[in-house]
Amino acid sequence: MPACVGRVCYAPCQEACNRGEIDEHMAIRDLKRVPADQWNIEELEVPVVTKTDKKVAIVGSGPAGLAAANDLALKGHNVTIFEALPEPGGMLRVGIPEYRLPKKILRQEIGYIQKLGVEIKTGVQVGKDITLGELRKNYDAIFIAVGAHGGMKLGVAGEDTPGVIEGIRFLRSVSLGEKVKVGKKVAVIGGGNTAIDCARTAKRLGAEGVTVIYRRSRAEMPASAEEIMAAEEEEIRIELLTTPTRFFSQNGKLAKMECIRMKLGELDASGRPRPIPIKGSEFTTSVDTVIAALGQAPETEFVKDLRVSLSRRGTIEIDLKTGASTVAGVFAGGDVVTGPAFVVDALAAGKKAACSIDRYLKGEPFDVQEKEKEPEKFSKEEIEDRKRRFPSRKRMKMRDEPVKERVKDSREVALGYSLEEAIEEASRCLAGQIEGCIECHECERRCEAGAIAYTMQDENIELKVGAIILASGLDLYDVSPLIEYGYGRIKNVITAIEFERLTAASGPTFGALKRASDGKIPHTIGFIQCVGSRDFRYKPYCSSVCCMHATKEAMLAYEHHPGTKSFIFYMDMRAVGKRFQEYVTRAQKEYNVTYVRARPGRIEVNPENQNPIVWYEDTNTREIKSMELEMVILCQAMIPSQGTKELAKVLGIGLTEHDFVEIPDKLSCPVDTTRPGVFACGYVHSPRDIPDSVVQASGAAARAAEALSGGK
Repeated sequence: MPACVGRVCYAPCQEACNRGEIDEHMAIRDLKRVPADQWNIEELEVPVVTKTDKKVAIVGSGPAGLAAANDLALKGHNVTIFEALPEPGGMLRVGIPEYRLPKKILRQEIGYIQKLGVEIKTGVQVGKDITLGELRKNYDAIFIAVGAHGGMKLGVAGEDTPGVIEGIRFLRSVSLGEKVKVGKKVAVIGGGNTAIDCARTAKRLGAEGVTVIYRRSRAEMPASAEEIMAAEEEEIRIELLTTPTRFFSQNGKLAKMECIRMKLGELDASGRPRPIPIKGSEFTTSVDTVIAALGQAPETEFVKDLRVSLSRRGTIEIDLKTGASTVAGVFAGGDVVTGPAFVVDALAAGKKAACSIDRYLKGEPFDVQEKEKEPEKFSKEEIEDRKRRFPSRKRMKMRDEPVKERVKDSREVALGYSLEEAIEEASRCLAGQIEGCIECHECERRCEAGAIAYTMQDENIELKVGAIILASGLDLYDVSPLIEYGYGRIKNVITAIEFERLTAASGPTFGALKRASDGKIPHTIGFIQCVGSRDFRYKPYCSSVCCMHATKEAMLAYEHHPGTKSFIFYMDMRAVGKRFQEYVTRAQKEYNVTYVRARPGRIEVNPENQNPIVWYEDTNTREIKSMELEMVILCQAMIPSQGTKELAKVLGIGLTEHDFVEIPDKLSCPVDTTRPGVFACGYVHSPRDIPDSVVQASGAAARAAEALSGGK
């Protein structure tokens, strides 16, 4: 349920994100929402599964029940959900306000689960309309996921006065479209997300003054910091270290509330400082409505029908590894087990239970312990290394509806990322840049040929051969240390290979040429040749391909957006291949490409529009000039692939000072290395383009065949 989770998850994964040790953690939750926002879930293809004859009853259609139903349906089992409320969704439907989770989004995700074959029977209360015992007779397994819909009492005088409302009941009534009235002055008792939801909902119902009253300090408030901040933006007051002691009525209606100030004492059983009343600090304030949002409790009386074991708190007791209750074939998970928790925790419990139920139905052991990967922290040395390698970048802030507009109704507040914003935020992730594969196993699940096997182990194989051809290719020189070009610091300065990805249909923008800073199409582009090459500070040799590579990319830019103006800054044009010069002339005449003979010295940025400004010496006029462009492409040096040194040692061959393969006789034996029988071709041999590499590969193959036939 990515659309729901991407909106309401409290995002514990973000706290474990290593990017946060460098600057700010990744917006993982907000990124999870993006695919669901970009593609219509109603159009997603439903997988074909082989059906079993097993039937599973799920009691409750909240996040735990829906997650279990989804996974069990994908296993082929016949799933029926029994829901007491008139609509499915549980707390997602009646406990989370519309402005945080639109009903339409929830219905779409539930609709997809129904397409998998899951039947949902609403308005059916287990324990009243049907007993748990009856379900046990008619179904092969039961999963209880009724959540925690019961409210908790304040325990103070006058709380039964009309105008004092229980928080969960208040949110449920509003969500189901019932007529709910609040007065001008509203007080919400509690400090969790439910309390904040009640306060912000009351504001949208017309309350002029809303105050959240919490008995501890701000540091102990269970509500998420961003929800508290959003409430304060909407002019909702938060009164800390305060608790109500009684309510007063006038003419049969709530009129006043007496409170007392608190101070913090020793830690209590919850691990938080115990609030202690301060004698003589009582005060009275006028209120029209009080919403008590102290927490929730599960309603589990119906499970006694099967003698399912309950804890003293009224929660169902289970095996935490499997979700199995004390009754065979009956499983439970979510808030009915833990008490009120978070949506993502309930989803996890549902998925874990589904795995156990599937094994139970197949007659397999279901007490299998799944390995969980623990978050890993960087060492001090690793943090310093990452800070050197990866420039600090602020987290992409998600746009919200303006405060003055959003409090008028229940429109969604968080607007989500655009595709361009999501790409910008995702590019901050260190995982792919440091680790490569992070073993999420997604490729293994999606490979239709089943060609990916994570269980394969590295092994050493010895082969007897008569010849070896070394064609290990190239890598790109890291240009980030060349600080004068601003790469990694100026958003609209990218490398040539990154430009290639942008213009590819399979790339991050699906072939749309857009700037990283604002998603706009660049109309003026600069290509800088020889970045890191033909420079005795870095690589003194010519990389051989950049002149034609830049010309091709400039022509691509024009083909994507006719009228685009490209400038190629070059030292001298090395278009020496067949019809290469003709290609350059065609770029000038037909594709709006201008060649500037120059050596750029630095790139600055215009802070008003994020345009790069290239400073260069015009080597024709000897003048220092500058040019403001909308995007700059760095044609970086190319080097032999990583591992060439180690491979050369294994093969016993020599390398040049720049790690290309040493060729003793370039005239007579141009592909022969320093060891007989070992030949080289392509970029590991020396800088060259694709046609040259292909020709050379043919030569290497001929020399290998000659060696195998007994020639020299």
